[in-house]
Amino acid sequence: MKTPEQIAQEKQLERLTKRFHKACADYGLIADGDHILIGLSGGKDSLLLTELLGRRAKIYKPRFQVTALHVRVKERDYHTDLSYLESFCREAGVPLLIRDISLPPAPSLKGGEKTPSLQGRSGEATSPCFLCSWYRRKTLFNVAQDLGCNKIAFGHHRDDIAQTLLMNLIFQGAFATMPPVLQMEKMPLQLIRPLCLIDESDISTYAAMRGYEKQAKLCPFEHVSSREKVKDLLEQIKQLNPEAIDSLCGAMTNIKEAYLPPLKVKS
Repeated sequence: MKTPEQIAQEKQLERLTKRFHKACADYGLIADGDHILIGLSGGKDSLLLTELLGRRAKIYKPRFQVTALHVRVKERDYHTDLSYLESFCREAGVPLLIRDISLPPAPSLKGGEKTPSLQGRSGEATSPCFLCSWYRRKTLFNVAQDLGCNKIAFGHHRDDIAQTLLMNLIFQGAFATMPPVLQMEKMPLQLIRPLCLIDESDISTYAAMRGYEKQAKLCPFEHVSSREKVKDLLEQIKQLNPEAIDSLCGAMTNIKEAYLPPLKVKS
């Protein structure tokens, strides 16, 4: 006989799975023959993504392959218990790869390897968070192509998407965010976000029920990044309107024609 805790956990997993399947169906995230590489950081979001994709891959149709990749950065003093990730992926039926990388000194970026520019965000191209994220993604892209993967899956949820929208509005003056699916221009890869319809609070609830282990040591820059500040701002906005994320996400599909010309400031 199941305990009340087991029943609650199963109900929460069913809730998450329904939203995961809806995202996959609505945005065409998974197709026959796909080989999906998961960016597995070890946080609750990427753990849930690995669990859900592992479960989905066991269903007959569509037939697809999934592999998880955990990237460790030598210069960043945070890490996840590898033995836990290995046992977690083994239970999920998902092969796990580990890659160790090193970041080049920031000055070498000026005359050597080029990084994407972010207009309107002073100093961002050499910030520790930007460099770490960019080289992690570069490793994901390289491994995906080496394995013959055609898709890379990230564990971004609805809160991440709303935060990114606010960041783009505040720092770049652009009404844009992370799409559920993005075709890369220079390589045959798609980026997909199967958790895009799931709220972070629901993931946190399930992570506690399921007993997900937290990362052994968190990033030292976690609480000083622009994203963390915008996350705090969004929490304040939710105090004004508890359904603020619903409104922000809804606005992205409800863009109306502007009736006023751009406001210009006279010099």
